[in-house]
Amino acid sequence: MNKKTVMSMPIGCFWAVIATCVLGIVIGSFRDFEINVALANKTELGAFFATYGSYFSYCLYPAAGACLYSGLRKKGERYRFLAWTLLILGWFMAVYYSNSYNGKAVRALFGYTAGESPAVLSVVCWLFWAVLYSWVPFVVIRLVDESNPDKLIAVGASILIAGIAADNINLWLKQVASRPRYKYLITLDDPRAEFRNWWQMVPNLAGSDDNLRSWPSGNMTIASMMFALPMLTDVMKKRSSQKNMMAFALSCVFVIIYGYNRIHMTNHYLSDVCFGVLITYLVYSIVSCAFLRGQTSEP
Repeated sequence: MNKKTVMSMPIGCFWAVIATCVLGIVIGSFRDFEINVALANKTELGAFFATYGSYFSYCLYPAAGACLYSGLRKKGERYRFLAWTLLILGWFMAVYYSNSYNGKAVRALFGYTAGESPAVLSVVCWLFWAVLYSWVPFVVIRLVDESNPDKLIAVGASILIAGIAADNINLWLKQVASRPRYKYLITLDDPRAEFRNWWQMVPNLAGSDDNLRSWPSGNMTIASMMFALPMLTDVMKKRSSQKNMMAFALSCVFVIIYGYNRIHMTNHYLSDVCFGVLITYLVYSIVSCAFLRGQTSEP
């Protein structure tokens, strides 16, 4: 890997993301509550984006599976079973996470009520996600350049491993902090009195109570997966540094919109959002650097 790049982007882009997150954390540390008071306002459009916006990030899982499949297939017949297994795993991870985090909204869309609706309707809801992600591997397999199978394997492994790691780190930190969400505070008589800054942690208080799992933002962990998009454009047949930059710019816009949505929909504070991005971005950076060390790109 070129020592001056992180996730196929110049090192300056890496420091720009880190600096932006740190700035947001500093501002939020003093103004979290006031920012939510000013911006929080649930809307139908915001709710729709909160439910389905993560679809674009989760597409990276089947894309990663497709990279692993293409790379391993070039390694020879003995890796064919492993290639198919990882291809299916990448697709399954997207379906699993979407159904776990957003399945309730989709089941409601299909009119499913637990204990009342036929069980087959629940299966149909699951198949909705399965079909939604099924096109991704076919497209990626057709677009990737198989001349460097080692790099394809490294990129696919980075996305899968870093994504799973970041998600679990986030879940652990939510228990460590047990910070009340803004949407919960506004149901109380005195929201400001019950507000806690991110550093005022009460470990394991949250348990399974989602109202006390505000910090860091799990949805921003999902959204920040998009920063891996330049790694995908960098293994395509018609790749270029300009396309990588366009993918990075698209990722930045997506993450900013997603972050605003989390505050707008009363789910998180500014510091929650910035910590979610920072943690995930660092995990992806470290994992990708470890896997891509020694790999080069020739756009």
